[in-house]
Amino acid sequence: MNLIYLDLETTDLDETARIVQFAYKNSGTGDVVNEFFKPPVPISFGAMSVHHVTHEMVADKPTFAGSEPKEKLTELLKNNILVAHNAPFDMGVLKTEGVVTGRYIDTLRVCQHVLESESHKLQYLRYALGLNVEGMAHDALGDVLVLEKLFEKLKTLTMKKFSLEKGESAIEKMLSLTKMPLLLDKFRFGKYKEKPFAEVAATDRGYLEWLHKSELQKSEIQQNNDLIKTLEYYLKISH
Repeated sequence: MNLIYLDLETTDLDETARIVQFAYKNSGTGDVVNEFFKPPVPISFGAMSVHHVTHEMVADKPTFAGSEPKEKLTELLKNNILVAHNAPFDMGVLKTEGVVTGRYIDTLRVCQHVLESESHKLQYLRYALGLNVEGMAHDALGDVLVLEKLFEKLKTLTMKKFSLEKGESAIEKMLSLTKMPLLLDKFRFGKYKEKPFAEVAATDRGYLEWLHKSELQKSEIQQNNDLIKTLEYYLKISH
């Protein structure tokens, strides 16, 4: 089973987005694929400001639907492990595009478990961890090369933190960490910003109940699982 390091550039920043560029690297073969596509919906200016892919750049490109790259990626993801930074977003877009994903490692989630850092954004970590990679930021291919380096760093940190002796064991642990929510200590938003959850639970339980209900009403891709776990912990909600 190989690792498929993947990054997408899309038409927008939510689950309705469509693919304008994708790149991936197969850890087993070393093959690198980098393709552009003409999307069926407009590219938002917000997305353009991130990846700099314009309508003119993809006007003569094939659509992702029915393309050979889509078929190859779909086949690859059947029996291999997808690796992506903020994987739920990429998986949500792939689902919209008709690509089914299986096992996956979210390097963003693993970072939050094993690495103390001011930020866990991919490009921040590129420089903070000294991941020497040539390539543009927010270009799918450049991000994949950074992602591969980050993965190797995280594998080493995982082995150290959990006293694992083999890389294979670290990968299994990273798969587990990917689906493990974090218990938050303080609010990072709203009227109680920087206040401990424990303090708010003691003084304004109703606010936590309202926030919990609001979070569950969001689409799955938009839900903050760390926030949900934390709220349920302090509200003493069990499943």
